[in-house]
Amino acid sequence: MNQFPNLKLQAIAIGSLPHTNTNDAMELMGRYFKQIPFFPQMTKINKNEDMINQILEGLPSFLDFEGFYSDYNSIILGENPEKLEKYKISSAYSAAFFNFEKFVANTKPDFAKGQIVGPYTFLLSLTGRDGKSAIFDKTLRDIVVKFLSLKALWIISQIKFANSDTIPIIFLDEPSFAGFSENGHFAVTDDEVVNMIKEISDIIHKNGALCGVHCCGECRWDIPISAGVDIINPDVYTYPENFFEYSKNIGKFLKNGGKIAWGIVPTKDLAVLKEVTVRNLVEKFKFCVKYLTNSGIDEKLITDNSLITSSCGVGSLDIESAGRAMGLVFELSEILRNDKEILNSVQNNNNIKRM
Repeated sequence: MNQFPNLKLQAIAIGSLPHTNTNDAMELMGRYFKQIPFFPQMTKINKNEDMINQILEGLPSFLDFEGFYSDYNSIILGENPEKLEKYKISSAYSAAFFNFEKFVANTKPDFAKGQIVGPYTFLLSLTGRDGKSAIFDKTLRDIVVKFLSLKALWIISQIKFANSDTIPIIFLDEPSFAGFSENGHFAVTDDEVVNMIKEISDIIHKNGALCGVHCCGECRWDIPISAGVDIINPDVYTYPENFFEYSKNIGKFLKNGGKIAWGIVPTKDLAVLKEVTVRNLVEKFKFCVKYLTNSGIDEKLITDNSLITSSCGVGSLDIESAGRAMGLVFELSEILRNDKEILNSVQNNNNIKRM
C-alpha cells in the first residue's frame, strides 16, 4: 500500500535551525526542503522558540480551565472557529512562521510540515498545583492533549490558508519516549500514552493533515504505531537495533499505509557529521532496508513508504555544520529517488552486518 506516492524518498526536516537571521534560515529551508517546507524553530534568536517554550503561549491556567473547555468544544464543533486564534503561535514565539506561510503561498508545495512538542514530553515538563509532574494528574493530561490538538489545528489552518491544496504534516516531537521503559512509565500505562497520541492524531487526520512522531533516542515504537500515526521518525544512525526490535509492528504499519522518515544523517556527533559521506549514508539506507526485508517485509513496500531526514534537529550545531547536515539529507534523497541502480542493489544485497 502506498498512499501519497509523491512523498516517496523525499527530504523532510526535524525543525530546529541555529540561525540568528530569519532570511538565512528561510534560504536554507528553501534550498533543501522546497518539496516539504517547514517553519524553522530558531532558539538562538529567542528562547521562546525552544520546543517546550514555543507551546506555552496560550496555555490555560490549571486553576481555572472551564473557559478552555468551552473554547475547545466550540472550535472542534466548528461553531466558533475564530477562537482558534487564541491558541496561535505568534511572532514572539516564532520569528519565521510568517515567512514560512509566504513560502507556502508562493511555491504551493504538495506538502508542508509543522511541529509541536508531543503530549508525553510536554507533560513531563509541567507541574500541577500540588508541585508534582502534570503527568500524574488525569485532568491536566486531558487539558494538555486538547491544548496541543488546538496548536496542531492552528498550524494546519495557517498552511491551508496559505494554499488550500497543500497537505499539512504535523510532527509530535517526543524525545522523552527514550525514557519510557518496556514496562511503561511509572506514571502512565502504555494504553494511556497511546490514547494521548491517538487523540491528537485523530484531530490532525480529521482536518486533512498527516501526523508523525519523532524520537531521537531508543523508543517504544509500538506506541506511536498503535496510536495510528502516519509517519514514524527514528534515529537509525545511532539506534538501528532499537528500531529493528519492532519489525513485526513496522511491517503491519507499512501495510496499513504508514511511512518511515529515516533519521539517517547524524547530527549528535559533530566529528561523525564532518566525516560521513553520501556514499556512507546510501550504504546505511541499504542496510536498514535489507534488515527489514530479512524480517519478511517487502522491499518495495519499504522504499515506497520511506522519507529521508536527520537523526535529530540541527539547532544545537553551528551554522556551517547545520548546513552540511541539511545538505546531506537533500543529497541522499536526490540520489535515492533518481538512481534506480542504487535502489535495485538494495534487493540484491544479501549481506547484513553491523554498520
